[in-house]
Amino acid sequence: MNIEHQIRHAMHQVAELNDCQLIEPIEADTLLLECGLDSLSYAMLVAQLEEDLGFDPFTDLVIDTYPSSFAEFLAIYQLCADKQ
Repeated sequence: MNIEHQIRHAMHQVAELNDCQLIEPIEADTLLLECGLDSLSYAMLVAQLEEDLGFDPFTDLVIDTYPSSFAEFLAIYQLCADKQ
């Protein structure tokens, strides 16, 4: 399972549904707040990823702070996937 590919795919799906424009390319150091999704879109993204992947790291793991970059967001999902 390629977590990064699934996250990127879900980001594009959510952006399209919410008529948001994602910046391109989204790099590892891209700040989540600057990639083009709003807070509602992030909630939808997490819900979509839970449906696609079968887990939600924000409820399954103890996370002290919300990730600020794409790399941090990906790392949290990868960590949770590794524990599945």
